[in-house]
Amino acid sequence: MGKIKLFIASSLDGFIAREDGSIDWLFTGDYGYAEFYKSIDTVLMGRKTYELTLKLNEEHKGRKVYVFTKQKNLKKLGDTKLVSDPINFTKKLINIKGKDIWLVGGSEIITIFLNNSLIDEIILYVHPIVLGKGIPLFKNIKKEVRLKLVKHKSYDDGLVQIYYRVLR
Repeated sequence: MGKIKLFIASSLDGFIAREDGSIDWLFTGDYGYAEFYKSIDTVLMGRKTYELTLKLNEEHKGRKVYVFTKQKNLKKLGDTKLVSDPINFTKKLINIKGKDIWLVGGSEIITIFLNNSLIDEIILYVHPIVLGKGIPLFKNIKKEVRLKLVKHKSYDDGLVQIYYRVLR
């Protein structure tokens, strides 16, 4: 059974995108992404994040991709599967043998997962920028979530990686 890992970036003031959904402020570079990507075989994301990946023409070849949406006619890339019930689906998924699972985002699906204790680890990249407004990393969290710092790393360009294990 793999762990569900939220691997995501935010601004210093906690936004994962501008109000219009753009992520033009994110740094480009690996920052450990390639190593992380080798550790997963499944990708989970919400519809809005999926639509952004379509615009960016990102395909997760060799990975199972599940998009949480109520829309039935969403354009699918590759073998992407559409799922309408994220909680029950994920509870079944974590019992299947495999590598770790990447929860990509966005904030609505992150909220659902945190409120239902479905995230095991959070790997957060904090970019040295204050956006002032945008789409928050966390919103409407209904309970306290305690974390244990596993490791951290800073980069010369000011980016900071913070790796937490969610305590249960």
